[in-house]
Amino acid sequence: MQENWKDKYIVFFDGDCGVCNFWVQWILERDKKDYFMFASLQSDFGQKFLSERGLETKEFNTMYLWKPKEYYLIKSRAILQIASLLGGIYKLSGIGKLLPVFLSDKAYDVVSRNRMKLANQKCFLPDQHQKKKFIEV
Repeated sequence: MQENWKDKYIVFFDGDCGVCNFWVQWILERDKKDYFMFASLQSDFGQKFLSERGLETKEFNTMYLWKPKEYYLIKSRAILQIASLLGGIYKLSGIGKLLPVFLSDKAYDVVSRNRMKLANQKCFLPDQHQKKKFIEV
């Protein structure tokens, strides 16, 4: 397990979801400031994160963004914060924070419910540099 995760933002995702794997790869390619690390919700690390917070440990339809010792965000708020941290043009997505959470999470839930239909269940294979950004590969 990577030990440098405590100073990073951890993105928890469904490791069996093609859409989720697409977005992990998308973040990896744009993470020029090396802010992010990743862990699947199915991993021991992911399961520990969920269980310590009393969150669902069998359904993996929610993305989480965790800044250790500070906060964690879920669904649309996690996505908007990731975009904001990536900076540049992605920072413009911060306008989405003006929407009430129940509306932006409703849109998130629609995509989440249909995610298995939206993308192939292909396996993402990180390169050597990218592997260092995963907790429990």
